[in-house]
Amino acid sequence: MKTVTTIAVAIVAVIHVAIAMVEMFFWETPFIYERLRFTPDIAHQVAPIVNNAGLYNAFIAAGLFWGAFNQNRSIRLFFSVCVIVAGLYGAVTLSPTTLLLQTLPATIALILVWLAHSRSKL
Repeated sequence: MKTVTTIAVAIVAVIHVAIAMVEMFFWETPFIYERLRFTPDIAHQVAPIVNNAGLYNAFIAAGLFWGAFNQNRSIRLFFSVCVIVAGLYGAVTLSPTTLLLQTLPATIALILVWLAHSRSKL
């Protein structure tokens, strides 16, 4: 169970590395901003904000990797919940796709972390 949990948390971390890379380095690529229905002008105007969000996603990824590889339940729970909240907020304010991309994997990881801890107490 510990290995599955570690893999689940690491997958969420990898997703956030990808999100950070897109937001920080590829935001002004038409394929990216058009998926969120931005025009080239608006995409360029909001680029500094999106780039900054990318840095925050990189921090989330770092925290998830930290939790995944040091087996710290509290760190895993904290960063998984952060992703779930961010995914829910993103689904409301940006795109419902965020539920599938962020919230669902983080929720699965959170459940696995919780179950692994519960089973270790038995």
